[in-house]
Amino acid sequence: MAQIQNPVLKGFNPDPSIVRVGDDYYIAVSTFEWFPGVNIYQSRNLKDWKFVAAALNDDRKLDLKGIDTACGIWAPNLTYDNGRFYLLYTIVYTNRSRFKDTHNFLVTAEKIDGPWSDPVYLNCSGFDPSLFHDGDKKWLVNMTIDHRVDKNRFSGVDIQEYDEAQQALKGPVYRIFKGSPIGTTEGPNMMKKDGYYYLTCAEGGTEFGHCVTVARSENITGPYEVDPQNPMLTSKAAEDYPIQRAGHGQLVEAPDGSWFMAHLCSRPVDGCSILGRETAIQNIIWTEDGWFKLAGGGSLPFTIFENHCSDDPSDEPRQKIREEFEGESLPWEFMTLRESARNCGLDLTSRPGWLRIRGGNSLSSKYRQAFAARRQQAFDYDAVTKVEFCPGDYHHMAGLTCYYNYDNYHYVKITRDEELGRCIQVTSVVNKEVKDSPCCSIPEEGAVYLKAQVRRGVLQFYYSMDGAEYVKAGEELDMHTLSDERVEGNGFAGAMVGICCQDLQGNGVHGDFDWFEYIEK
Repeated sequence: MAQIQNPVLKGFNPDPSIVRVGDDYYIAVSTFEWFPGVNIYQSRNLKDWKFVAAALNDDRKLDLKGIDTACGIWAPNLTYDNGRFYLLYTIVYTNRSRFKDTHNFLVTAEKIDGPWSDPVYLNCSGFDPSLFHDGDKKWLVNMTIDHRVDKNRFSGVDIQEYDEAQQALKGPVYRIFKGSPIGTTEGPNMMKKDGYYYLTCAEGGTEFGHCVTVARSENITGPYEVDPQNPMLTSKAAEDYPIQRAGHGQLVEAPDGSWFMAHLCSRPVDGCSILGRETAIQNIIWTEDGWFKLAGGGSLPFTIFENHCSDDPSDEPRQKIREEFEGESLPWEFMTLRESARNCGLDLTSRPGWLRIRGGNSLSSKYRQAFAARRQQAFDYDAVTKVEFCPGDYHHMAGLTCYYNYDNYHYVKITRDEELGRCIQVTSVVNKEVKDSPCCSIPEEGAVYLKAQVRRGVLQFYYSMDGAEYVKAGEELDMHTLSDERVEGNGFAGAMVGICCQDLQGNGVHGDFDWFEYIEK
């Protein structure tokens, strides 16, 4: 029996949807405003997960330009039936008012790595859609939003039959569940076992009161009875526990008949989820009265779970990734904002062996951010890059950034000052408030090496002209500001680190990046 440490998908990997096909497990996660949309991972032992697909990778089929932070792709649902994968997802267009504009879509593929079909529009009554395959019928399940101020905004769970031949919903809409007394009912998933339909929901909000609740019925349209032991999973009552915000769970059965639940969680640093919401797995058992619960008892998520592995889990290495930019496309770890790398000014062909980033808008823009970043997946890491960049004036910037969203980031950049010439400067943006460090003059020619050193809640930037001797750039910065708990408004992502270039004058400058290194400590 292998002992596996949680979380299994570290860093910004929220809202997991798990499915097994043969000996292969797949997990799909939310990506919000990041492109490409919906990352999918594969494993045979539930510990060693590899990236296998980004299902929404075509700008013509996924338009996120101008999407607000914390909008975009929410809570995918991945299922499999009769030789085909089905992926549902929401595009959230509005999330900063009583109203939510949430459009739900379906794509399908015969293989997990595609090609995926054109999106089929389903409805826009709520978000977190899932698809339940019930014999020869298919049902769309989604939570619903009621914008009326005198009503419960999270108003329950609806189902409606899906006609695959017509690629459309049909028949009546059934309100099958109004939620438990915990409230904020979302993330519904349906399964059937031993004559019962089980509805698993996320409740309590995705903050520190998050949880998993369960209801069941002998008829798919209800009525549903609530598990008397609800919530079956939550960290709410254990403030100092290392795994917090546990919720949004989905069950999967192993080939040997054992059961697991994938769910989201976070590992806060001083109460702040810098790494974002991650994915963990729990052992599940079924009780004599037909409910399911954590195998170890209670409702608190376990930091370790067990599995009879078909493949032996590997030792868990610290990541050390050095990207030399020698391929035809960016590696999957790098994501861009709202549109593809090709469309936002990233070029791997003009200077072979280098990533050329053509200057785009500021990091505070929702359009054409010339920026590629990867997830922060450890509390302690160094990120280093080598860049050649000759700014014409202060409108031109290129460098290395630790980023949460357009209102919250820390940025060490090469730019130009009227008196000092080419220089290094650190810009820190916290909930739109901008602070600049004093500029530090550097030679007019030559590559510059930039480093971000993160140690839990502390960030220190450095620069070097030779790659050996590094000098501090600016003061220590607070990484807690790059977390859901510190941003104003909604925050659902996690800290990223990446490279970028801005041209705020519009005369065609670019930065050339020779390599990027991410080293966990």
